[in-house]
Amino acid sequence: MYPILTMLNFLRSKKPARVDRFQLDQANPLRSQKAIFADPTRQPVWTVVAFIAISLLTACGSGNSGELTGSLERPKWSQAVPYGTVLLKGGSLQVGQAEQDAFSSNYQTPKTISLKAFYMDDTEISNNEYRQFVHWVRDSIAHTIMGNMEEDENGNELINWEAPLDWTDPDFLEEVSEMIFSGGDMVFGGHELDTRRLNYVYQTFDFKAAAVNKDRTRSRKDFVRKYNVNIYPDTLVWIRDFVKEDGGSYNEPQALTYFSHPSFDEYPVVGVTWDQANAFCNWRSKVFNGFRYKNGLYQQLEFRLPTEFEWEYAAKGGRNIATYPWGGPYTRNDRGCVLANFKPGRGNYTMDGNLYTGPVYQYNPNDFGLFNMSGNVAEWTNTTFDESAQWFTHDLNPDFRYSPENPNDVVMQRKVVRGGSWNDVGHLIKTSTRSYEYGDSAKSTIGFRCVMDVIGAGQTGR
Repeated sequence: MYPILTMLNFLRSKKPARVDRFQLDQANPLRSQKAIFADPTRQPVWTVVAFIAISLLTACGSGNSGELTGSLERPKWSQAVPYGTVLLKGGSLQVGQAEQDAFSSNYQTPKTISLKAFYMDDTEISNNEYRQFVHWVRDSIAHTIMGNMEEDENGNELINWEAPLDWTDPDFLEEVSEMIFSGGDMVFGGHELDTRRLNYVYQTFDFKAAAVNKDRTRSRKDFVRKYNVNIYPDTLVWIRDFVKEDGGSYNEPQALTYFSHPSFDEYPVVGVTWDQANAFCNWRSKVFNGFRYKNGLYQQLEFRLPTEFEWEYAAKGGRNIATYPWGGPYTRNDRGCVLANFKPGRGNYTMDGNLYTGPVYQYNPNDFGLFNMSGNVAEWTNTTFDESAQWFTHDLNPDFRYSPENPNDVVMQRKVVRGGSWNDVGHLIKTSTRSYEYGDSAKSTIGFRCVMDVIGAGQTGR
């Protein structure tokens, strides 16, 4: 070290160009420091000497440069955009009633809020997308019955997805006979899947309960919530929703074909409860992050249902005040064309070109690129319904979630649904209209879409 310092002192006595500061390369401060000079004509000599001096000083050490550089062995990170989603940059907006409160409900009290960035599905989840979930659950149960399991490096028992399953092979169906209707339940003939067996088991961690907990000695497992959800859509909603004491409606063809027939693949899934929608989000997260883990990629946050405030922000398409997603106060354009799938007149379902639901990409998207934010199907949100929620929720990423331990607490089982449906009038498809349904209810008018939080970027995505 001493010869180096002597050399530096010698050069300093010769009055070389003044060094204003050293600028460290944050990516690798030990390898590529460079000096900034007041006199560029003297750079070469001083740069070489300084580089040699610093290199020799650090070569025999532990790699510590003596400077505060942060941890250098950090993984590279870039957020992958989930397929079929749109980035919604964070911002502020006024939520609530965009015009006179016709029913004086005070459910939509105006309020200015700010939201972080998130990704949102550009359409409602379609029948075919939800069918991927159903088939995954079906196959996972079959693999378990067949014993197609393997252990990972940590001793965890996992499904061997490479093992073949042939649902058209009678011998295979015999081996998984407990999943097939039998005896008197075979009312339609042939081998039919017993959908009552399609249960998805998962667990989540209750961060809110952990945050408000004051007993620091409690185990983390105390905040784990376990779920066992039958995930097959209720296809009988097409009949049940229209049954009356004095009559009804003939919709058996919808019940028989809507979820199963390929002609409805690109139509929104319905007959799904709030619990089933959450189970779908959990499964989608596992599939998405499971692929990334297997390929050495960084994990991302999970898919979930949007809060009702995120939903309204998305529906307004960047407009602070917008009665409908297209920005105008009317449900028709200047040529008289209906702009969404809803019920335009008493008893008139077909004026918009649809008798029931329509394809998920029907009609023009809003300014965020999101389709059918009004009409087609109403959409589940993650938010528990309360008439005065906008009075007591925070103005930063507001939300209100409550999961009652008592299932008979029906008031707190209400979940916010937004957007209105093919069976609703124009008022109910406005961006500010709040409504609710019980979380364990399935309807022919309710579907959902997913969101994923953006990591970093100041939480604004800008």
